[in-house]
Amino acid sequence: MDDLVVERVLRAVEQVPRGRVVSYGDVAALVGIGPRQVGSIMKAYGGNVTWWRVTNSYGDLPQGLLDRAREAWAEEGILVKKNGLGCRIVDYRADLGAMAAAYERAVRDLPA
Repeated sequence: MDDLVVERVLRAVEQVPRGRVVSYGDVAALVGIGPRQVGSIMKAYGGNVTWWRVTNSYGDLPQGLLDRAREAWAEEGILVKKNGLGCRIVDYRADLGAMAAAYERAVRDLPA
């Protein structure tokens, strides 16, 4: 795994505001890689960033991650959907334009 790509993904995740979520695809679009790569990077390296703010395109997390995310979501005001699989991404998705601008500032010091 390319260390620079890992760093870009982690910095992108750090730009997701409190109480908001983004999908793996949203992060992938910022970084210029695929959503599955984002998932792999998050699985291997995401433990020290706000991983609970990254979901699939439906706002869902695998059960094991959702169980771990519930406390952080509750503290941030993110409600779990009635089906218990995640949050309504349409209600909690971060402003992607603002996030893109924040991401560009966050990676200025990295090589192109």
